[in-house]
Amino acid sequence: MFIFIERPHIARTYFELGAQEQGGKVTDATRIRALVIDDEPLARDMIREMLGSDSEVEIVAECVNGREAVEAIKSLSPDLIFLDIQMPELGGFEVLESLEADHAPYVIFATAYDQYAVRAFEVHAFDYLLKPFDQERFDAAWQRAKAQIKLDRTGERDRHILELLEELKAGPRYLERLVVKTGGRVFFLDVDQIHCIEAEGNYVRVHDEAKHYLLRETISGLEEQLDPKRFLRIHRSAIVKIDKIKELQPWFHGEYRIILENGKQLTLSRNYRANLQDAVGNAL
Repeated sequence: MFIFIERPHIARTYFELGAQEQGGKVTDATRIRALVIDDEPLARDMIREMLGSDSEVEIVAECVNGREAVEAIKSLSPDLIFLDIQMPELGGFEVLESLEADHAPYVIFATAYDQYAVRAFEVHAFDYLLKPFDQERFDAAWQRAKAQIKLDRTGERDRHILELLEELKAGPRYLERLVVKTGGRVFFLDVDQIHCIEAEGNYVRVHDEAKHYLLRETISGLEEQLDPKRFLRIHRSAIVKIDKIKELQPWFHGEYRIILENGKQLTLSRNYRANLQDAVGNAL
């Protein structure tokens, strides 16, 4: 018999939600066990409805915050969780960090916040659904997860879980890619392609060799996520990739003009000159 959490607002158990649909029969043990974790009732309802026509899945419970999710994962041992990121008490990433290896399921993030996509894939999330998503996008993620879970039942699952937990407990890594939304599409920009980043209020403009993209992030927030051995703050409103610097020209009042490989010119402020000296190993 499955164990369900007794709090009425946590687990709308699927003896309650599904008994009427299944005539009270116990579900097939080969079904994929899914857990839906989101503090928004409409979001949980939507995922349940999108899974509703698939006889190969059993939703074992729903949770409304991170602490309940940790308890439910440990009690119910789901194969897969649909996980929101920003929730009361514990967020989605904190939920994953709280788990032991033998309790970690596969993860499909479902969130309204696109800025966490890179981190989600760095912790090996199976997919990242950006709300609002439609049935087609949901099905693509679900079918991939379902296929992998079936394969995992041959022994691959434990290796994947251990890799995920080791990376989570090692702490945050520096960004390898940025999520860029432009022209109605979303794509990933490898940080190796970045030449410089300029502040524009609560946004930043990221320049590669030929184009530039506006991202919803502060320059200080982005600086904290970039490898300081590769990226350098040269001004309160600018960051450059060190290996994209082509030339330095003396400027006024102890400042320098930095010319990048893509032709972009920026000012090295006196307040940040020591940073560049340390990076290049030469006095300016």
